[in-house]
Amino acid sequence: MKKELMKLFLASLMIFASGSVQAQERLIGGDLSLLPSYEEKGAEYRDFDGNVVEPLVFFRQMGWNAVRVRLFVDPQYAPEKHKEEGVCQDLDYVLRLGKRVKEAGFRLLLDIHYSDYWADPSKQTIPHQWKDTRSEALPDSVYQYTHRVLEKFKSEGSTPDIIQVGNEISYGMLWPTGRVNPLKDDNWNVLCNLIAHGTRACRETCPEAKIVIHTERAGDWETTKSYYLHLKHYEADYDIIGLSYYPMWHGSVRNLGKTLLQLSQQFPDKEVMIVETAAYYSHENDKWATSPDQYAEYYPITPKGQKAFAKELMAELRRHPNVTGVFWWFPEENAHGNDLLPCWINRGLFDNHTGKSLPALKAFRKF
Repeated sequence: MKKELMKLFLASLMIFASGSVQAQERLIGGDLSLLPSYEEKGAEYRDFDGNVVEPLVFFRQMGWNAVRVRLFVDPQYAPEKHKEEGVCQDLDYVLRLGKRVKEAGFRLLLDIHYSDYWADPSKQTIPHQWKDTRSEALPDSVYQYTHRVLEKFKSEGSTPDIIQVGNEISYGMLWPTGRVNPLKDDNWNVLCNLIAHGTRACRETCPEAKIVIHTERAGDWETTKSYYLHLKHYEADYDIIGLSYYPMWHGSVRNLGKTLLQLSQQFPDKEVMIVETAAYYSHENDKWATSPDQYAEYYPITPKGQKAFAKELMAELRRHPNVTGVFWWFPEENAHGNDLLPCWINRGLFDNHTGKSLPALKAFRKF
């Protein structure tokens, strides 16, 4: 009896140790895609006391271990209004940033937009160079492009650790060819064929990398469930369910928690990552805001409100063992000393006037 109890005790210790390792390996970071552009414009990043810091070194000190970087096919063809929003990340740009990220000791999440500019729920525009490609040939375009990009990263010694095949593809990609409604059954064979060609290129070129399929309906469980059940039906090959979660569009942190719990029950073999999150600290110089208090339903539009969001989000994510990563979107926004963007987003982690770190950064590190 004593031997059996000892075996159970040792087994419990092993499980506990295993869980601790898993917790230590969780990824925390941000999408820093515009950082080189800010630096070239002379932006100065400062810590909480106002001291100038090197951003990647500072983020490491804040406990970050991963960086997400977006890639557009050919952003020279982006409409001017999107270039003014920071669309410039072509392959050469991203190769340089990816190499720097890896050399600084971060894991690299490569976010492939199969478009020349923003791919999101409202637009998934076929790249200029593929505009005359027949619909039935688009899967091969996805494969060839993905394969070529990843070979470039490998040759630079900066192989991605995680790869997103598409960005916020809740309604499909490469519209109209790969468009779907997540709550309906039409056209899923087409979308999943496009995804399959992208993931096959990832597996062949970077077999150690994990693959993310990224959607943005974290506040809507029925839509999220339907989407990933469709992927399961078509045997899509991926490792991580990637979610965008913004409280102003997707509801409370508690609502997100319900989705995360249900994902663990419905898809127990999949990791979950919040690959985009953020909250406002201001609406100054924000062309999209209709009032100073817009989106203040859950948190005041102040630095303290942004910190409260980060603190509550981290506490919720720690409750879910299936959540293995979280990335703040556009933390590097910093208008201090430069005029890179004509309008401000005001969801970053640095004050646009002073370049100083905002309080939310301390709370965000607690994942």
